[in-house]
Amino acid sequence: MIQSIIKAIILIILSSSLLGCSSDFLDEPQPKDSISPDIVFGSKEGATSFLSGILRLQRMSMINDEASGLHSILFARSVKGADLIQKQIWFGDDYDHQVYVSTGTRAVFSWRLPYKIIDQVNNLIQGVKASTKISSADKNTLIGQALALRGYYYFQLAIEFGDAYLSPEQSTFPPIYTEPTATPAPFTTKEEFFIRIVTDLEEATTLLDEKRENKSYINKAVAQAFLAQVYQYMGKWELAQKNAAAAYGGHPLEVLRAEDYNKGFASIQAAEWLWALPQSADQTVYYRSHPHAMMDHVAVAYHGTFINDAFVQQFSATDVRNLFSNFYEKPAGDWQEYVTSKFTFTFESDIPILRYPELILIDAEAAYHLGDETNARKLLDDIRRNRDTAAQATTASGTDLLEAILLERRKELYGECGIEWFDAKRLLRGINRTGNHRTKLSIAPLDKRFQLPIPQEELDARK
Repeated sequence: MIQSIIKAIILIILSSSLLGCSSDFLDEPQPKDSISPDIVFGSKEGATSFLSGILRLQRMSMINDEASGLHSILFARSVKGADLIQKQIWFGDDYDHQVYVSTGTRAVFSWRLPYKIIDQVNNLIQGVKASTKISSADKNTLIGQALALRGYYYFQLAIEFGDAYLSPEQSTFPPIYTEPTATPAPFTTKEEFFIRIVTDLEEATTLLDEKRENKSYINKAVAQAFLAQVYQYMGKWELAQKNAAAAYGGHPLEVLRAEDYNKGFASIQAAEWLWALPQSADQTVYYRSHPHAMMDHVAVAYHGTFINDAFVQQFSATDVRNLFSNFYEKPAGDWQEYVTSKFTFTFESDIPILRYPELILIDAEAAYHLGDETNARKLLDDIRRNRDTAAQATTASGTDLLEAILLERRKELYGECGIEWFDAKRLLRGINRTGNHRTKLSIAPLDKRFQLPIPQEELDARK
């Protein structure tokens, strides 16, 4: 009973605090008179409850429907690309690339949420390290998850607010915090920031094993998946390949389930899901559940996202991912011509963040960059021919093979994690919208629209 009480108090504390660890513009994150750290960190159960509260913060709404949880950051990236078309409702400004204002929702929220989680993670690490009641093995599990979260959210800040790792530009990077504080730390460099990211994630992989309570928690495979994404972004291909293969197990056909692709992407129990944000009847973000609430045109929801016709043409009729239809019976070329039934919305729809196919395709891209085109083709075909039994073996080579891998990433992951925008930024490719877009535009590889401005409230906190 006492552990249930502790857990309830911790969740209230975490949910009511909105402090970003580099700013003092909001209230203290943990009211000192609410619950003693000696109680929270006086047992494995108390510390785990604190961690559970942090994991729930990832679905936290801070401003409005387009600023609600990690999933809204990822969905904003999705609509910035060329594959999706967004109505002028929530996320419409992201689609139109009209979010580059230091006081705007996107910049403010994409800064606040990561720093909110980083601050609470730093509290967790400090409390667990100081505890005399938690065993060494349990400390490793708790600190490993905390470090993985901290590294992951620093990576999100790097993606949103820094220039690309391979960019010749050297813009100012966000501040780094490794301890709880309300005192602003100095801004950093790209090198310093990525050293912090890699250090946290590498240490996490040494502390964690494969055990975890459920797929919302972080185990060794999730930490390795984070590292695979980071090393892919950095262009460190041997390390990207090593961590991607370790995360999915190195045997693609053992983790792929084509028969699940048309089941709505709503269950954390799906075999292809590695890490996700769970929801239930009493723990839901309601209509702030994206992509589901935007992309499901059958349920009572926003009906806000459409599919570019040029992208639809990339799918064969026998591909299980070809879930597109002219739902509203629009004329050819109308920007509302195509929708997808990929996502099923209910208040209890779980939200996928990491799936095994992404890791297989990181492995394939790494093989290509390392000069092993034979293995790159095999890994690519493992996905292609799992999704489309009529697909012929890939014969592409050279840059055509790379293009095939990048296209497959878009086809597999559209709507989930902003994969096209992520690839365009990291590879310095730019974005060019064609076909039936509501807003046509071209963004050059080093365009400032690949980078959000530092929020004005952060700058004001330093005066």
